[in-house]
Amino acid sequence: MATQAGAQPVVAPARPDKPSRTLLIGLSLGYFMVLLDMTIVSVALPAISDYLHVGLSGLQWVTNGYTITFAALLLTAGWLSDRYGGRRVFLCGLVAFGLLSGVSAAATTLPVLVVLRLALGAAGALLLPASLAVITNAYTDPAERARAVGSWAAITGAALAAGPVVGGVLTDAVGWRAIFLINVPVALASFVITVRMAPETARKQRSGLDLSGQVSGIVALAALVYALIEGPDKGWTAAAVLGAFALTLVAAVAFVLAETRAGDAAMLPLRMFRSRGFSAALAAGLFANFGLSGLLFVLSLFFQDGRGESSFVAGLSFLPLTLPTAFNPLYTGRLVGRIGPRRPATIGFVLMGVGALVQAPFTGDSTGAVVATEVGLLAFGFGVSFALPALVAGVASTVPPELAGIGAGTLNSARQIGASLGVAVLGVVLDLSSSNAAGTRWALVTGGAVLLLGALISGGLRGRTPAPAR
Repeated sequence: MATQAGAQPVVAPARPDKPSRTLLIGLSLGYFMVLLDMTIVSVALPAISDYLHVGLSGLQWVTNGYTITFAALLLTAGWLSDRYGGRRVFLCGLVAFGLLSGVSAAATTLPVLVVLRLALGAAGALLLPASLAVITNAYTDPAERARAVGSWAAITGAALAAGPVVGGVLTDAVGWRAIFLINVPVALASFVITVRMAPETARKQRSGLDLSGQVSGIVALAALVYALIEGPDKGWTAAAVLGAFALTLVAAVAFVLAETRAGDAAMLPLRMFRSRGFSAALAAGLFANFGLSGLLFVLSLFFQDGRGESSFVAGLSFLPLTLPTAFNPLYTGRLVGRIGPRRPATIGFVLMGVGALVQAPFTGDSTGAVVATEVGLLAFGFGVSFALPALVAGVASTVPPELAGIGAGTLNSARQIGASLGVAVLGVVLDLSSSNAAGTRWALVTGGAVLLLGALISGGLRGRTPAPAR
């Protein structure tokens, strides 16, 4: 083992060119757990509300506590993965996620649960880029690496499909605490496999952490979400709400200034926004998760509080939405490879928007309303499975290769910011309405309009478009 003067020794353990499939399963379990936690909570919200005696704003914090820190810390987690090694960061994230999930199951008050959800989001942010770094390092053969990354990414649809159903089953059979306890054995299994099989990952020399950009970004997002969630209860002219809006503006300006001055150390290099396609992909990604997370939040409450469905039945009601996301992204990937990302993304947004709007006139419990819901959710599910893979491809094709990781992380951050805003904004619509049915109707209209706007924005995507066949 050779070392340079003043440098730490770098250990490169021998490993086979084709690692065990078990390693890929172990790494994917960690990613699956992070994504599952985003959707499994939605069906359990009414049960949490009954037990903790909290209203709409409290439920919004239970949902958004996770996505706020997850979105805000993704890019920093990528920096940590490069600086300290993906394997080490992944294992730390697994331990934190498993322990915090177990403690969350014992929460007895809303403030404690929200703080734990914030911490879970931070742990989840560690797992996403670190798991990809370990896969990239473990699979040295380019073809094997591509297949491994594809399998890793494919579980996005599986996690989305499993979340509402698993959440409904666990909430009905065991209670809402089980939706957190399920993470403990998953984290343990992933930890054991990773410790035994994952190779050490190289540590890259990175410039200093962009602390000012990170802090200002978190403050801006948290303050905006606070204002939107607390505005209906405290009053839009309350000092705390107005102060939160003002803090959002100040922190946003501070973030832009920090990124402008940080140069190569910037968490988000602003030069990437010179590409119209990159900016369009980020905006479209934000709108996609605005509609997806907002719709899951609103309909989970409507199915149980408005229609009187059990948690289990409410989870099954989401199957028309979630099933297409389990298989259609494979077709979308091939389609994007042939014609580029713009048209699949646009089609996806149109389907999502129409899927939301179709349900809006039928927020009752008649047979026609149930049919409209199923048709609308099916269209929405196919829309998601067209739009999201296309947006990933759109980002990959519009940033320089050396910024590909930052570009992918930025898209994920934009999507989770959209998720937080979707829950907050559509929660405001629910709160301002005279009844659950009326609020659901207007929330669907609002979400549908935002998604159709996303269809217009996705028209600005640019990407590789194959030459016509001879």
